[in-house]
Amino acid sequence: MSTVQEIESAIVRLGPTERGAIRDWLDELIEENLEISDAYKAKITRAREEINRGDISRVRTPVAARS
Repeated sequence: MSTVQEIESAIVRLGPTERGAIRDWLDELIEENLEISDAYKAKITRAREEINRGDISRVRTPVAARS
């Protein structure tokens, strides 16, 4: 049995709370290893500046609220 199969087998036996904790940990691990492009960093900076100026013309409406 491979290590991945062993991990999958162990995760299936966990309760919802433990699986949620593993999901959160994996999300953080993946996020920490993402590389953000300079173009994306610039977009984030521009968006923060717009928000700080009060220019929030591009606010998205949640799908549920559109119905």
